[in-house]
Amino acid sequence: MPTDTPVHRIKAGWSAADIPGLAGRIAVVTGASSGIGYEIARRLAAHGAHVVLACRDANRAAQAASAIRAQSPAASTEARVLDLGSLPSVRRFAAELGDRHGGLDILVNNAGISGGPRRETADGFEAHFGVNYLGHFALTGLLLPALLARPGARVVTMSSGLAAQARINFDDLGSQRAYRMTSAYGQSKLAGLVFAIELGRRARAAGSGLASLAAHPGAARTSLVSGKEAEWGRRRDATETVVRLVSSCLRNQRPRQPSPPSTRPPTPPPTAPATSAHDGTCAATRQPAHSRRPHSARRPQPACGGHHRN
Repeated sequence: MPTDTPVHRIKAGWSAADIPGLAGRIAVVTGASSGIGYEIARRLAAHGAHVVLACRDANRAAQAASAIRAQSPAASTEARVLDLGSLPSVRRFAAELGDRHGGLDILVNNAGISGGPRRETADGFEAHFGVNYLGHFALTGLLLPALLARPGARVVTMSSGLAAQARINFDDLGSQRAYRMTSAYGQSKLAGLVFAIELGRRARAAGSGLASLAAHPGAARTSLVSGKEAEWGRRRDATETVVRLVSSCLRNQRPRQPSPPSTRPPTPPPTAPATSAHDGTCAATRQPAHSRRPHSARRPQPACGGHHRN
């Protein structure tokens, strides 16, 4: 079905060597204290960008910033507290960033949670939906003035292959009637993908020059579901154990090479589209059809692969 969403495939063989000099650019990476977020922050800083590591834990953020500077002595980094499960924290972060830097060139919405029993954020939202989607939605909105102040700015949203099997349950967004970790996580990632596409559509319609991209990072060995038992208040269940075992087996898939859309040039050529393909370095997936339809951001979607027609 035709849509107004342009799709751009990352060139074959893309590597960090293709990242241009980023001197003078300001970047924010959420969840940058470890995993994919850390690797993205490290690559951007190594190529000259000033990188703000936005993390819930101040100590881990500071340690990550110091580690980046140790590897790249010329790197410019700063560690800032951002709790995506708290809208007051999101507002404080955005206000402080605006005061300190004015403009913003790159926003990487990477942070996320997965697994555990049903929990709620400080604002009363189901945790997956609140942290993975609503927190980043609010952050992007609050930082839009800073992004629009810089030519060719871009917003990168990290999604997941699970978005292809997910659906948004508008009748139970908070999973109060029925909770399954995989469904809650998939819903949050699909919502983020729909947001990235709709943001790109609106940016193009306004002629703003802002680029909105979505990335599926593929399979990588991260700490997304490891060491969380104390926080959850229980041991891992069967699904979480399988995810952890698969992650542990990915010995050669550590996130040393970040997803191409997150580190491609922050000022694409004028002919480049404003929304990228949903691609990753370890895997590539099709954007779920229901996420690409023009009205997907404003009405319920069927499960991916269904026969619903708008």
